[in-house]
Amino acid sequence: MLRYSLLRLLIFFACLAALWLVGLRDRNEQPWLVVGAALLSMIISFFVLRPFRDDAVRSIEERQSARLQRKASQREEQRAQQSDEAAEDESFR
Repeated sequence: MLRYSLLRLLIFFACLAALWLVGLRDRNEQPWLVVGAALLSMIISFFVLRPFRDDAVRSIEERQSARLQRKASQREEQRAQQSDEAAEDESFR
């Protein structure tokens, strides 16, 4: 995820530099420079960074499924403890 974000930033700054070199240097053209670089970098990132984006999504999905499995196992342990406690309570009655 960090690698993908850094690559997005690098692409943005490369687009910013390219548009600045093209001629968007004037003070009143700076908003166009930033907006143009953002749009251009989004388009480039969509196509170029697809494998990195897929890896990031895959790692997020794996972490989420591992977290859900841990929660499920914790719930099962709690249920087992509660049923053991209930059985002990019944034996003392």
